[in-house]
Amino acid sequence: MSMAEYQGKVKHIQDTPFGYTLSVIGGKWKMVIIYLLAENQPVRFNELKRQIGAITFKTLSSQLKELEADGMVERKEYPQVPPKVEYRLTDKAETLLPVLEGLCEWGVQNQSERGVLEDD
Repeated sequence: MSMAEYQGKVKHIQDTPFGYTLSVIGGKWKMVIIYLLAENQPVRFNELKRQIGAITFKTLSSQLKELEADGMVERKEYPQVPPKVEYRLTDKAETLLPVLEGLCEWGVQNQSERGVLEDD
């Protein structure tokens, strides 16, 4: 299905596939978490926190739980002291990576318009 099929028919965005996608990856941190897990999985909680930086422990924990509930992140807990927990992307999340690559490509093509990148 494409966006064109919904033109003029959408009463509530959440009722569309686009709305579903936004519910899974929307917000400030979820795509950042998915990106970092794609680059470095598996990743332990504290390492993920260090890589993101500005996120609070509570927010990171909440975002990971939501991603896990949506079938995007797998949490593996090791029975040891101190506790060790690792996170990795599920197969479902892996299917989203080409879309994220497309967003990265868009950034490469358009970032220089903001004066962030300059040609040497």
